Amino acid sequence: MGRVTERRGVLRIRDGRVSRRPDTLVAEEPMEIRLNGRPLAVTMRTPGDDFALAVGFLVSEGVLAHPEELRQVTYCAGSVTEDDGGSYNTYNTVDVRLADGVAVPELTLERNVYTTSSCGLCGKASLDAVRTTARWAPGRAADGPRVSTATLARLPELLRERQRVFDRTGGLHAAALFTPDGELIDVREDVGRHNAVDKLVGRALREGRLPLAETVLMVSGRASFELAQKAVMAGVPVLAAVSAPSALAVDLAEESGLTLVGFLRGASMNVYAGEERIAVAEDDAG
Repeated sequence: MGRVTERRGVLRIRDGRVSRRPDTLVAEEPMEIRLNGRPLAVTMRTPGDDFALAVGFLVSEGVLAHPEELRQVTYCAGSVTEDDGGSYNTYNTVDVRLADGVAVPELTLERNVYTTSSCGLCGKASLDAVRTTARWAPGRAADGPRVSTATLARLPELLRERQRVFDRTGGLHAAALFTPDGELIDVREDVGRHNAVDKLVGRALREGRLPLAETVLMVSGRASFELAQKAVMAGVPVLAAVSAPSALAVDLAEESGLTLVGFLRGASMNVYAGEERIAVAEDDAG
């Protein structure tokens, strides 16, 4: 797994039996995102898919929406200086260069952000900020794909089956894109659930697949405002989570037309917004 995991010695206690053994832990390192050479944000992430992470972050910030708006993405060399005066690349700084003529929102460049692996852009933005920057909003909940409750019920297990690093560490979140029929499109893992979503969206932009208008975004954990924001900014019509949404996430979903499903565990789920897109199976009706 390379830098994705690390080995550490632990004292293991099981049913009164004590032993020492190596354990596999998920890696967590800071990554600085630069926009046209200027520092923009720092996020704690699991190394891997760093370019997609940076690009997806810029989609959620309203900077990017089309692949032709992106000129190049590179690691910045010489991130750390050694004692002998030389330098080496830590692969922890990514510079995103926009194509000529692409406007950079002034707010983005003025706001240097530190994001953690748990909460993402803590305290950032309001519903108004998303409304003014969204280019791929889902639209009316009555429009777009319909997803059956039977399909939704399968998604958590399908996501869990593809969490390869989680199987080794137990310490990663995951996000996946599915078709409305439950076919897996892509899945990413990261110590931060918001990073996992950014990696999905960044890959989609670079492959020319935005907006993600015919997809379901499934995330491990809760559905925070930030995850709802990222779904709206990428044009995702349905966001499903295994845990609870926040009140602000529900507000954003209702305003933007996003279908928001929480506590998705097997055949049980709560639909908090956009229920028009959910096709209830006959066995679930009543």
